[in-house]
Amino acid sequence: MGDPKGFLKIGRKPTPKRDKVERVQDYRYIYEPMPEDDLRDQAARCMDCGVPFCNVGCPLGNLIPDWNDLVYRDHWREAIDRLHATNNFPEFTGMLCPAPCEPACVLTINDDPVTIKEIELSIINRAFDEGWVAPKPPPPEKRTGKRVAVVGSGPAGLAAAQQLNWAGHSVTVFEKDDRIGGLLMYGIPDYKIEKWVVERRVDLMREEGIEFRTNAYVGYDPTTEELKENFDAVILAVGALAGRDLDVPGRELDGIHLAMDYLVQQNRRVAGLPIEEKEITAKGKNVVILGGGDTSADCLGNSHREGCASVKVLTHGPEPPKNPDRLTWPDWPLVLQTYPVHEEGGERGWSVAVTGFSGSNGRVERMHCIRTKRRPDGKTEYLTGTDFEIETELVLLAIGFTGPVHDRFLEDLNLGYTERGAIPSNGDENFGTKEPGVLVAGDAKRGASLIVWAIAEGRKAARQADQYLTGKSMLSSLEGGSPLNPTH
Repeated sequence: MGDPKGFLKIGRKPTPKRDKVERVQDYRYIYEPMPEDDLRDQAARCMDCGVPFCNVGCPLGNLIPDWNDLVYRDHWREAIDRLHATNNFPEFTGMLCPAPCEPACVLTINDDPVTIKEIELSIINRAFDEGWVAPKPPPPEKRTGKRVAVVGSGPAGLAAAQQLNWAGHSVTVFEKDDRIGGLLMYGIPDYKIEKWVVERRVDLMREEGIEFRTNAYVGYDPTTEELKENFDAVILAVGALAGRDLDVPGRELDGIHLAMDYLVQQNRRVAGLPIEEKEITAKGKNVVILGGGDTSADCLGNSHREGCASVKVLTHGPEPPKNPDRLTWPDWPLVLQTYPVHEEGGERGWSVAVTGFSGSNGRVERMHCIRTKRRPDGKTEYLTGTDFEIETELVLLAIGFTGPVHDRFLEDLNLGYTERGAIPSNGDENFGTKEPGVLVAGDAKRGASLIVWAIAEGRKAARQADQYLTGKSMLSSLEGGSPLNPTH
């Protein structure tokens, strides 16, 4: 603990943002760096709370009080060591994680929490600037001769790959797209994480000895049998990219799209890459986004930057409260989430259901809606006589995900699916499947979730795969085992 009275003297200071008028003109990162003096002050707010619930709130078990204290004392080199001890990619979580650690901060009981996420990002940015983040390939004598295939190159797959490589196994990551990163590359907007940040980390992993294969759609090339023949273990980190659709009249009209189809095209446009499918663009259009989560917000920010004529964000549920119920601490509270993109414009609406779409010449022109009410039993009912229409040329469905895409690879494996559409494992904290040597991690196992959960599950699955291959493991996890120091 840096300053024992810091939390009494210093208030929470938000991360500075670029001016909204300026930032909607480009796709650069929204936030500005926090000055170092401000960072030390914010780190000083970390109190001597006895039991740091932020550790519990973080699925990775990040050693948050440790590196807060080190930042306060200007020991940045030690801070990145403590941060990397539990988190392979703090630059990803520092930019993208909604920080469940912050609502779990003890200060939240009667004050604003410590700015944990910004301190984390500042530590890793400082480490890259100073050259402290370098490839750490395992020495040749540590190689086990075992080969592991990681299918999917999102955060879960990358975390599993790095951990298993450090354990001495030969790791190959298969990615069906033309660039490595999964949703980090194609899905999450550039203004939330610029793609050079992802490529920088992937380049380091290549130097550590991990092989990456792009345009490699497992099940087709390579086939499932080829994968099984050539690898001793397989990690399934294929995500949960099957978007939830809307079964209403008029859904077949052109101009109504799943959100991910639009977001991927936007990433490709920003990167200057070709788009093979029919183009989806918000430019000059009246846009309606259905859904109120992160994916919805991503569509909103991209619509602003494309220059839409107008944009509405609608959800069927009631507006959440603006302030948390204190009795939910240290759990994640139900509150209205307001992101920087909401400050940039657009309308938000709640308690709206879609009854259909209509248009002419095969294109959508109107969305037919009705007001709703949430009943005490949690179900939604339509309010008679509240029907209305919205004129629109582009509707983006950001209403959730139903699980992994059911492709040939998963059909070949025949592992089945849970009620939530995920790939079943042998237990909540068991990453094995009914197929020996095949493990599952991340969104594919738990359903669409947070990036910090993906990295945590990738690490745990790697530990279990290491145990399967060698009978033991020195890879770290929340369940036990000594941290593996890749420098030795």
